[in-house]
Amino acid sequence: MPPILFVVDRKEAGQTLAAVLKRKFSLSWSQAKRLVEGRHIRVSGQIETDVVRRLKLGKRVSINAGAIEVKEKGPRKQETRDSKTEDAGPKRGDRKQKLVEGREPKAVPPGKINPKAKATPKPAPLSKAAPMATPKPPRQAPAAPKPPRVSAPVTHHSSLITSDAIVYQDDAIVVVNKPAGLTTMRDRDEVAEFGDRGQAFLTKTLGGLLPGLLGIPGRPVYAVHRIDRDTSGLVAFARTPKAAEALTQQFRRHSTDRRYLALTRGTPKAGKIESVFVRDRGDGRRGSAADAADAFEDGKRAVTHVRVVEAFGPFALVECRLETGRTHQIRIHLGEAGTPLCGETLYDRPVNGAPAPDASGAERPLLHAARLGFRHPVGGEPVTWEVPPPADFAAVLGRLRQAQS
Repeated sequence: MPPILFVVDRKEAGQTLAAVLKRKFSLSWSQAKRLVEGRHIRVSGQIETDVVRRLKLGKRVSINAGAIEVKEKGPRKQETRDSKTEDAGPKRGDRKQKLVEGREPKAVPPGKINPKAKATPKPAPLSKAAPMATPKPPRQAPAAPKPPRVSAPVTHHSSLITSDAIVYQDDAIVVVNKPAGLTTMRDRDEVAEFGDRGQAFLTKTLGGLLPGLLGIPGRPVYAVHRIDRDTSGLVAFARTPKAAEALTQQFRRHSTDRRYLALTRGTPKAGKIESVFVRDRGDGRRGSAADAADAFEDGKRAVTHVRVVEAFGPFALVECRLETGRTHQIRIHLGEAGTPLCGETLYDRPVNGAPAPDASGAERPLLHAARLGFRHPVGGEPVTWEVPPPADFAAVLGRLRQAQS
């Protein structure tokens, strides 16, 4: 069965993947969540498992049609029935076929169930034997699978991260070595869109899991910066509003020390890369404006300092120091320099051009936040942490080194 395809239009641009699926194909929230987390959705050819990813204008979305039956909005077709059922008209019992907690109503084959018995609100034997003893049990059953709002992130998603990832903590801050594949924090628009109850069904975030790891599940932490979902490494959180304000000011002034290790295809030129970022560089992707005048009010200055640590054949290990902290900054700058990250599938091509070949075998963009430093929000003394790259990064690096030895 061929996939279902559509292109994100201006009306859908900026909305979450789940929201677009729900509206476009008349799905419930849980149906859209299962469809995405079941790896049945591709955005620009890449499998997308984040239900709250915000779609960009012109992105091509494909859906595995065999995963679930979806229909675009429009007049609802009546199921084929025999003439006797059609003449009978809608039954009161048919109301029980409504969606319950995101499940599709099961089709009832004609002849299997007596239409008159189904239309009866309460079977006679039950009402006589035990009137009001068990009031409408089918309506109460769906409530059982709902996980507790507080304990769910800790008990059901502890495999995403453990307390060993906490590099440092005190009463004001906590520093974590984030694994790749885990979103740093929930976007404010997502919180507003889905509300408190909806949070239990959204993809888990580091900011949401961290209070449980600290033993304070009811006390939130405050994110003061973020790194990409597929980037590993150091992230700092504040534990009080006052500490959050002090740290936020440092990140806004770009006075923090943030250094990343990256594996690239090709060896970039060492030095300073500076450009003006815009949301759409001309092909639906973030990137540098071709001309400063093209940036208008949307443009933001982005500066990355590149140092080549080691070059081995067609690949290199580089250190990138951020002077500014824009979304996807390192990935964009290295990609536009013609040396995209190993595993990069978004910023690995020129505007409207073909993607660059990648023989590294990397399964994600190999970028690691290796060093983080700032002034402590309470005492003001400088503090710095460093962590080595994770196993998948080290494995690709070792393999590429060996291939050139």
